[in-house]
Amino acid sequence: MGRRHCSFYLNCAFLFMCSIGWISLPPVNAALKQYQFDIQVKNVSRLCHAKPIVTVNGMFPGPTIYAREGDRVQINVTNYAQYNMSIHWHGLKQYRNGWADGPAYVTQCPIQTGQSYTYDFNVTGQRGTLWWHAHIFWLRATVYGAIVIMPKQGMAYPFPQPDFEFNLVLGEWWNDDVEEVVKQGNKLGLPPRMSDAHTINGKPGPLFPCSEKHTYAVEVEQGKKYLFRIINAALNDELFFAIAGHNMTVVEVDAVYTKPFSTDAILIAPGQTTNVLVHANKISSRYFMAARPFMDAPLPIDNKTATAILQYKGVPNNVLPSLPNLPAPNDTSFALSYSAKLRSLNSPQFPANVPLKVDRHLFYTIGLGMNPCPTCQNGTRLTASLNNITFIMPQIGLLQAHYFNLTGVFTTDFPDRPPTPFNYTGAPLTANLRTVRSTRPRLSRIAFNSTVELVLQDTNLLSVESHPIHLHGYNFFVVGTGIGNFDPKKDPAKYNLVDPPERNTIGVPTGGWTAIRFRADNPGVWFMHCHLELHTSWGLKTAFVVENGPGPDQTILPPPKDLPSC
Repeated sequence: MGRRHCSFYLNCAFLFMCSIGWISLPPVNAALKQYQFDIQVKNVSRLCHAKPIVTVNGMFPGPTIYAREGDRVQINVTNYAQYNMSIHWHGLKQYRNGWADGPAYVTQCPIQTGQSYTYDFNVTGQRGTLWWHAHIFWLRATVYGAIVIMPKQGMAYPFPQPDFEFNLVLGEWWNDDVEEVVKQGNKLGLPPRMSDAHTINGKPGPLFPCSEKHTYAVEVEQGKKYLFRIINAALNDELFFAIAGHNMTVVEVDAVYTKPFSTDAILIAPGQTTNVLVHANKISSRYFMAARPFMDAPLPIDNKTATAILQYKGVPNNVLPSLPNLPAPNDTSFALSYSAKLRSLNSPQFPANVPLKVDRHLFYTIGLGMNPCPTCQNGTRLTASLNNITFIMPQIGLLQAHYFNLTGVFTTDFPDRPPTPFNYTGAPLTANLRTVRSTRPRLSRIAFNSTVELVLQDTNLLSVESHPIHLHGYNFFVVGTGIGNFDPKKDPAKYNLVDPPERNTIGVPTGGWTAIRFRADNPGVWFMHCHLELHTSWGLKTAFVVENGPGPDQTILPPPKDLPSC
């Protein structure tokens, strides 16, 4: 990704790109892939503004991790920046190995300045596009990159083989120091200032000032097929993405193959990935690829459009690209119809093992709120919650506390349903907006190998809004979704229990609900949170304590010797 990388081919089955993140480049059939990540501060210029940003190996975005299904991956992270650091390998299940998952104060203490930690994990039963990012403060604004997991040697894609592949990582850019912007917002008790631009592979494109040279471009050849691995690394915005003049065939979401379907645009929430096939069979010219936010609630957003260029070989650079017709920023109809088209491939080789019997039913409301804050601008601070509980971060890793049976760190009394039922999506509720803030994190304990159904219900506390919810350590099946209040008597009859999409991050629709199912077969402490960084920082998060199973290969692995200390 980018001109600093080299690329080579191993027939059509394996399209590989080298990255300067390697410690060494082993043969493609090797079982061990090793990387060195140096957390460094580097001066970067965008939109006529230069500022120091936190990076991996001086790259923005950071290096791509390449592996094959079945590989072991070791990534040594050394922190040379002034901030504590942790990195999450988003979507990797980390079976029994939460120590490598990465969220600070959940599965580890952060890596302090001058310290190192090696994330050591196996890529088991997964192939496709995932990504990695910082998982502490708002540092993922610049600390992120792609993960590309190729199928096992000799295994082909279950769709037409592409001639080449590109990674497109969508992000956001602030002209000012993001951490300072967040501090100012927290001081006032208000949301921090929104981003100044969206980016594609770290570049906003020529619609922004001083950005002619900050435009990502790909060259394609007439008649060839290309696989675009698209990642939404933005902090706070769901995004529409389209390519002018070209349809896309969706073949994978969140590293799970889907039934292919054609579309002129995709919707992708923060934390999600989407692979699309594009056939370069249009008039040879230059075409804009564009990303712009989706927001169908009455809330302010950075509605600027990021662009990159798809350029046919032989076309001169002075040909003006055409823009795609993106859906309107508030196009709820497109968002719902697009999401309804997503189906798991559910083939004999890639089955959808949907839990049909449910052992544990959970119902979580998602809400915004207001708590007293004498030092804030209006005497109140905006907050967020699940079941009216605003999550409090501990001072030690929750997984450590669980593994070593440390008392007093957390409780396991997170309620299975909201304490007081109400008309969740009725008229906006602006009274009684206080949330519960316990002195310790409240978690939910789940029995090993039990099947869980979790209904996530948006609410109109202050305002309805779409929330992308991410569950660490698991994929889940999105068995149902709807607008309004979930009806436990009528809605389950409409569930798709045959080929629902399998994901790790799902957008709960504005003023609606989503039902997910998963089997709790991965012991550990697993974070679940809104992937809008604003809401996560306000407390829209919790964690599941999944108990050990009876067998020796069903228990949490011992912690590594270099696990950081708090």
